[in-house]
Amino acid sequence: MTVTAVERCLSLIEALAGEPEPVELVELARRVGVPNSAAHRTLSTLVARGWVEQDPTTQHYALSLRLSALAFRTLEARAVPDIVQTVLNKLARTTKEYCRLAVVEGEDLVWVARAQGATVGLRYEPDMGDELVLHATANGKAWLATLPENEALRLVYARGFDSPRAVGPQATRDVDELRRHLAETRAQGYATAIEEAEAGTAAVAVAFYGDQRDGAPAAGTISVAGPLTRIRPERFAELQEALHDAAKEVTALWSLRRRQRGVRAAPPQSAEPLFA
Repeated sequence: MTVTAVERCLSLIEALAGEPEPVELVELARRVGVPNSAAHRTLSTLVARGWVEQDPTTQHYALSLRLSALAFRTLEARAVPDIVQTVLNKLARTTKEYCRLAVVEGEDLVWVARAQGATVGLRYEPDMGDELVLHATANGKAWLATLPENEALRLVYARGFDSPRAVGPQATRDVDELRRHLAETRAQGYATAIEEAEAGTAAVAVAFYGDQRDGAPAAGTISVAGPLTRIRPERFAELQEALHDAAKEVTALWSLRRRQRGVRAAPPQSAEPLFA
């Protein structure tokens, strides 16, 4: 399969992701920017392999659950939900707000776990399938602030400030503003986003690490988010303290998990007996 064919295949999968109803061929071809015939060939292959389903009545296309099954299998293999859910649940109970954890995956952050702590009033509960926009979210800025500035800016430039996902009215629009946000995040030790990811909402986030040693790279981020009426600047000190406590717990668990996996995966060094 050529690189172009692979890109077309992935683009069609991304175009179908999150669609509540099957999408017609012409619309998919338009979104991906390919001729109808090329989209049809790729979709036929995806249908044959079980990645896409075609409605027998309308002939429209939808993703099958196979991709979701593989994602859950990967998460289970990494034991990500198991090691963080208890910490997230405790954080949600403490803050009484919506808490999420994202992990670094290559050059992206990906949502992997959540816990709802709001029991009364407005409940903020965004879709876990939403793209995490690095420059317009507390989680994104918390991670970017751990990177060398040139690297952080490169990641944002590669995506652009015009995100395909709708963002809030206060989202960062230029590099100077982003630099100010990252400098502020480094100085105070946590990131904030007030009506940046979504109108009427605010969030506070911190990074956690894959190792407890100094200089270890960030493994992900943890955030507390909710309606702007509750996540006010006067709560930031309280929320960042709870977040840092949770981040320390996750870092300790993450480090332990990595060591345990390393021990299980290590091959025997010698066939000689351990004791003479």
